[in-house]
Amino acid sequence: MLFLNRSEVEDALDLNLLIERLAEGFIELSAGRTSVPARVAAFVPGTGFLAAMPGYVAGTLSTKLVSVFNDNHDRGLPSHQALIVLFDSDNGTPRALMDGSYVTAMRTAGASALATRTLAREDARVLAIAGAGVQGRAHLEMVRGVRPFDEVRVASRNPAHAHELASAYGANATSSFEAAIRGADVVCMCTDSPEPLIERGWLSDGAHVTSVGASPEGGELDAGTVAAGLLVVESRVAFEPPPAGAAELEGSDPDFAAELGEILSGSHPGRTSNDQITVYKSMGHAIEDAVAARLVHEAARDKGLGITLSL
Repeated sequence: MLFLNRSEVEDALDLNLLIERLAEGFIELSAGRTSVPARVAAFVPGTGFLAAMPGYVAGTLSTKLVSVFNDNHDRGLPSHQALIVLFDSDNGTPRALMDGSYVTAMRTAGASALATRTLAREDARVLAIAGAGVQGRAHLEMVRGVRPFDEVRVASRNPAHAHELASAYGANATSSFEAAIRGADVVCMCTDSPEPLIERGWLSDGAHVTSVGASPEGGELDAGTVAAGLLVVESRVAFEPPPAGAAELEGSDPDFAAELGEILSGSHPGRTSNDQITVYKSMGHAIEDAVAARLVHEAARDKGLGITLSL
């Protein structure tokens, strides 16, 4: 069994190829050719939770265990920590165990970049990043690769974090979320806020919003933004209660949304006008983990990375 640590996973994961493989995975998902049960979680009262995310797609069988402890920021630890195991899809034998924290960050941002490439206006030039943590940084890296942005703004509930991230990437730190979002063509919401940090009235016509934040108590999107235009999800499971679905969508009609794979395959229209607002609400999906972990495993074998041990 191959064991891969964080640095080896980073070395092995091709981020450009990741976006293309994610597109293939989403098409398979929406076509019904995958097996992915709804995410389940064990909760530690008042502290955090541990979620399990098994999935099968196109010959890849994997599962991820991810812990989410939002107060870890105050302990100098990441809020999301994860392990991924790849299994042989012919006989169920475990083939690889790898750090899943980097995979989680980059497959989430990679899916947002794919959604942005698919849904944002071609002339989008102003990017707003709301949240300056792991996901804010990952989105800043990934989303800039799909449109030639002239201006990038960063906002955070912690102004020091916004300035730190902005300075590292030549972006502009703003004084508020509103200041970052007003006039932006693409908005990436990357917080763990249990209450909305965006308002529909801040969005320009034709803006694209991607939201990856999740909280069992609520979410970072306001109801007006959710209903503003074309709503896109990874899977309509997003309308189920957390931890499987998004708090912002719970109780709404799943038929109100399109799946990203449906738009990629052409079975559902995407953006229909330059004035249309598009919203991609992500909950994270096991297909994304499987696709990314397979890329890591293939590259690691080619590069001779990792340590092979017997269980």
